[in-house]
Amino acid sequence: MNADDRIVIDAKILTGKPVIRGTRLAVEFVLDLLAQGWSEQQILEQYPGLTHEDILACLRYAAELLKSERVYPVGV
Repeated sequence: MNADDRIVIDAKILTGKPVIRGTRLAVEFVLDLLAQGWSEQQILEQYPGLTHEDILACLRYAAELLKSERVYPVGV
């Protein structure tokens, strides 16, 4: 999983959760802000170390993760 190499997983940072490189901001945190209705502009104002590309990388990471998910039907 690439996400432009902006997303890293390191067991020493947030117990191995995917984070934006050079930060301690988890991908799930950024996605949650977006899900709560925060605009990209609000996120960038509150977290000036982030860039537009970082937010896009979070979205790409989530999309790649969901694409790799496999669902197996269980007999009813």
